[in-house]
Amino acid sequence: MSEAKISTTSIPEPVLAQKKQISTLGGFIGGAIAACGAVTVTNPVEMVKTRMQLQGELSGTNAKKVYTGLFQALRVIYKNEGIRGWQRGLTAAYIYQIGLNGSRLGFYEPIRQGTSSVFYGDQNNRMWTSVFAGATSGIIGAVLGSPFYLIKTRMQSYSPTLPVGQQTYYKSVLHGLISVYKTEGIRGLYRGVDAAIFRTGSGSSVQLPIYNYAKTMLLEHNLVQEGPTLHLLSSTASGFGVCVVMNPGDVLLTRMYNQHGKSLYKNPVDCLVKTVRSEGIAALYKGFFAHLMRIGPHTILTLTLMEQTMKWVARFEGVA
Repeated sequence: MSEAKISTTSIPEPVLAQKKQISTLGGFIGGAIAACGAVTVTNPVEMVKTRMQLQGELSGTNAKKVYTGLFQALRVIYKNEGIRGWQRGLTAAYIYQIGLNGSRLGFYEPIRQGTSSVFYGDQNNRMWTSVFAGATSGIIGAVLGSPFYLIKTRMQSYSPTLPVGQQTYYKSVLHGLISVYKTEGIRGLYRGVDAAIFRTGSGSSVQLPIYNYAKTMLLEHNLVQEGPTLHLLSSTASGFGVCVVMNPGDVLLTRMYNQHGKSLYKNPVDCLVKTVRSEGIAALYKGFFAHLMRIGPHTILTLTLMEQTMKWVARFEGVA
């Protein structure tokens, strides 16, 4: 398999010719719009995942479970909190997605191409440059969006009827940001960012490389033709890989963000040790099915929508 052939799968196929000419800002905007569209659909499942990861926190392996599964949790939340309960933290999720996925999808190609140019004098795709670009662009997004993920986590964990974990009520994203800043300062807004870097860096390092690899294999072996089915299968493979790699970090991140100050954990390593010691190694995969049901559709929707948003950006910039 030639280097040139691999490089043709660096981003969704329909916009290959355009993507090299789209500006970094255009890529950022296209990725952000696609991610916001996806999170509108997947936010209820994200909230379930958050609550399942927090229930039984440091309470041993036999702690009582309020939420026993994805669909049971959705029913319970709807019964007690209504439709609005399903979409807690949605505004914060939008802002976070703009920072995270705008960076992850917008900066991926410039970083990958720049890395290849520095080390090899070309812009061909190689596995390590794809992983590096995915991780780096994801970390940039995680840092930018960290305060909003913190607010989102606390808003989603809050329940007036069936509380799990530490409870914090915010009227809005702005109220949450102001409250945290007043009580904990700027460091409070970025508390847990180290866990975010670990979580998002690991997930981002495999998201686009798996998508690209799956797409290459499917096309090379003539299993499917270019089109929606190819994008769906490639995105599904990517979503599953991301979930497996990222779930432990996701559990740590959720708990780090939901705590007040350093009341429970000093840092991600301390959180990891205490969680495993109290709840066992399986605790790192709490909420895995909910996470998979969130990250899978979210990845599919994001990458599929990006096929269209990048076309719109290309037309707007006059490079279509």
